[in-house]
Amino acid sequence: MASTPSPASSPIFIDAESLRATLSHSSLIQHFQTSLPAVSPTLHTPIRQSYAVSSASSLLLMPSWSTSQSSSLPYIGVKLVTHFPQNSRLHSLPGIHASYVLFSSATGQTLATMDGTLLTLYRTSCVSGLASKLLARADSRVLVMVGAGALAPHLIRAHLAARPGLREVIIWNRTQSKAAELAEKLNYELGGGIVSFRSGGEDLDEVIGLGDIVSCATNNADAAPLVKGEKLKPGAHLDLVGSFKENMKECDDAALKRAGAVFADNEAALVEAGELVGGFERGVIGKGEVGLLVELIEGERAGRKDCDEITVFKSVGSAVVDMLAAQFAYEARARK
Repeated sequence: MASTPSPASSPIFIDAESLRATLSHSSLIQHFQTSLPAVSPTLHTPIRQSYAVSSASSLLLMPSWSTSQSSSLPYIGVKLVTHFPQNSRLHSLPGIHASYVLFSSATGQTLATMDGTLLTLYRTSCVSGLASKLLARADSRVLVMVGAGALAPHLIRAHLAARPGLREVIIWNRTQSKAAELAEKLNYELGGGIVSFRSGGEDLDEVIGLGDIVSCATNNADAAPLVKGEKLKPGAHLDLVGSFKENMKECDDAALKRAGAVFADNEAALVEAGELVGGFERGVIGKGEVGLLVELIEGERAGRKDCDEITVFKSVGSAVVDMLAAQFAYEARARK
């Protein structure tokens, strides 16, 4: 981005409507791709703190701050997140709510507070979109979206931005009516005869086999993973977003075993993601076989090697991309 604007005299509040007017999935994907390698070494990002506030609900704290006085990212940022997975069933509310606070790392001044819930949806989906841009086949035509919650439409938009050749999106959800409602909504908003959207019915195994890209955003903590690796088509790219605890997993060991390239958004995934942690324990995959997104961007590790290779990307969330998304939103708003 351009030069950093001078801090406002008083903090600004960036609500959800302002974020939607400022952010786009394509622009944020590009911002992550160009900025992550440069800023990652300058940011101090402790592993996310997670506290159980009930048997099913969590409070998460995600701080980050620049450690270089000459950094192009002169900020301290903290995201406060609540994870209440039962909300959709009990209260017709999203399972995740968040606030983000941005400070100056030079003075400690509060610069902005913003809707962290929507910021999280954008940054999470755009990280997956970036991985899809780098790992999925260029001729990908079918996206399978597993899950129909608040993150699903953002993931769909991010994958479409990353792979504009996609022509069909199949949405699967345990509650079929939710998948049908989302498909209808996206057909109205994005269809226009170029991309078609439909629900995937009851049999997830059949749907998985259709996907050139399979993106998962669920709260699955069942003993049985949702995505069976044997069902993935050759050349598929598997995007795993939902799990962030050891007891949560969206794919089985076979998916990791079949994959020729496995990447994660950051090192926390190696100790938090149920798919990876379980795979390490059972000897399905070694930690050294999992590359990081920044290594993929910089070309330090090879991504897809051929058109039949299965690739996997696992995301658990990162304070670095929170900061980059908040920077993008704050600097765009502060210049107005």
